[in-house]
Amino acid sequence: MAEQQQNASHDATMVRIGQAIMLHRGGDREEARNRFAQLWTETGEQELFHRCTIAHYMADTQDDPRSELEWDRRALAAADALAGDEVRWGEHSLAVRCLYPSLYLNLAADHAKLGEDAPARRELARAREVAGELADDPYGQGIRAAIDRLGLQLDAGGREF
Repeated sequence: MAEQQQNASHDATMVRIGQAIMLHRGGDREEARNRFAQLWTETGEQELFHRCTIAHYMADTQDDPRSELEWDRRALAAADALAGDEVRWGEHSLAVRCLYPSLYLNLAADHAKLGEDAPARRELARAREVAGELADDPYGQGIRAAIDRLGLQLDAGGREF
């Protein structure tokens, strides 16, 4: 019974995260940001998968590049904690491993937006190192293409991020 309640709570949180993502993709960044903030407040530090997902998408709703970087760092910290807790969170380990290329890519883009070339290149290298975890599907192809684009932009010295 307790496991069923936990699963129902997990599912409800994921539905709410999905709704906030749809708001953001629909152009309502402010409402998406508000909902992610509420979800962040409601989730506990033990809910690492939710925290990682919320922070990952919350970063995209930020107007300030430094705030975006901080949320992406929170997402990475939650992913690292989750990956380090394989016994309890084994069912999420594949999802988290597949999220790392995007997490590192986002950090690289954040640093690039801030004109921080060395950290941007370091994070981009990390994204390339783990990109092999991605499936050969539209998501994986999109992340790999974004890694390549950012690499080209950094090599060209461009600041169009």
